[in-house]
Amino acid sequence: MSPAEDQPPEQPGRTGPEQPGQPAPERPGQPAPERPGQPGQPGPEHPTNGLDETVHQRHRLGILTITAEAQRAEFGYLREALGLTPGNLSKHLTVLEQAALVEVEKGYAGRRPRTWVRITSRGRAALAAELATLTELVRRHATTPPP
Repeated sequence: MSPAEDQPPEQPGRTGPEQPGQPAPERPGQPAPERPGQPGQPGPEHPTNGLDETVHQRHRLGILTITAEAQRAEFGYLREALGLTPGNLSKHLTVLEQAALVEVEKGYAGRRPRTWVRITSRGRAALAAELATLTELVRRHATTPPP
């Protein structure tokens, strides 16, 4: 049997042996990955485990920080500030809206159609948690002596 035949068939939607954000599956006959700490004991939780992928993506983080600083932000301003195409910004807003982190409001300024984005209280909490996690990472690196 060739090495390729030893492998289980690929599942649709998978791009590699593990899904992003998921731990590597245990493989029979192979030792578990080593963790820092006592043998057989899980290591201390690392701050990166607290990062929320919905919030952490740089454009979505930008949307949340801009909307947290203002009562609401206009679509065109967000597009220009973040250097996004209208389609890309719309997709990021959809992800944030589905997670209830922002509200999207459509209306008119005079006769011109406008779209405004407002951060929700849940969005503020998610942003605060993300910033706290990033602050902890910076703190760890500032106090860790080089090897």
